[in-house]
Amino acid sequence: MSRLDRRGEEGGATTVGVWTKACLVAALALIALFRPALAADSFATDWAPTAKAEARLIAAGDRLAGFEIKLAPGAITYWRDPGEAGLPPSFDFSASDNVASVEPVFPAPGRIKEADGGEAFGYEGGVVFPLRVEPRDASRPVTLALHVNFAVCEKICVPAQARLKLSLPGGASPYASPVEAALAAAPRAVPPKDFGDLTPADGENWRLCAPAGSGPSRDLFVEPPPGWWLTTAAEPRKGGRDCFKIALRDKPKDAALPVALRLTMTGGAGPVETTMEAAGLQ
Repeated sequence: MSRLDRRGEEGGATTVGVWTKACLVAALALIALFRPALAADSFATDWAPTAKAEARLIAAGDRLAGFEIKLAPGAITYWRDPGEAGLPPSFDFSASDNVASVEPVFPAPGRIKEADGGEAFGYEGGVVFPLRVEPRDASRPVTLALHVNFAVCEKICVPAQARLKLSLPGGASPYASPVEAALAAAPRAVPPKDFGDLTPADGENWRLCAPAGSGPSRDLFVEPPPGWWLTTAAEPRKGGRDCFKIALRDKPKDAALPVALRLTMTGGAGPVETTMEAAGLQ
């Protein structure tokens, strides 16, 4: 989707030459948007253009690939939990050949302030989602056929989709490094006891505290079941602990505690995640 600004000329009519030049520029812009990308090598598809983004598949090996999104300046796309608004990416590999399963891996998100005052959980600049591939027959090559839907937001949000097909070749790949870096940026699963302490606070609120450590400032992302809405807020570090208040904003009618929460903590020594049960006050 594109936006064309129409500007008036002060002191006279627009000449035919100016309009011709403007039309030519607009036509060239449309050609650049919809033309096929230059041929890629055997380890990557061509870039698929969408509004404010391009997307492609890249191979990191015969069992590992990546879905890469390159975003226009100022644009964002979303994590598996988009935050207050937005759309998480959805991956369909059903048309693939010799594929038993594909596991998309989500790098840890950032908390992004939006123009309307809301918060989004996602990525700026670009992102690679690693894809762990399990073949049906390990002796045969794998061909990934991906239909993906995602959203790209700048001042407005627009849906985007791409259809991409790539055979995963053997041998060293020039794209192994970005895929492995994205894997390293994904949260590491840990048991609840190594994540922190989740305790009831006032009302239907909780406090999550973890021992303070070195590294970047921590942030907490909470994924409740469908129909539940919770928000988090960092509290000042106290007693060598990083703490967050988790507030219940809404829940399904007749739903009761306890509720299982998927928790992701970023910063510190690296992103980690776990699942904890949030109970009410006794």
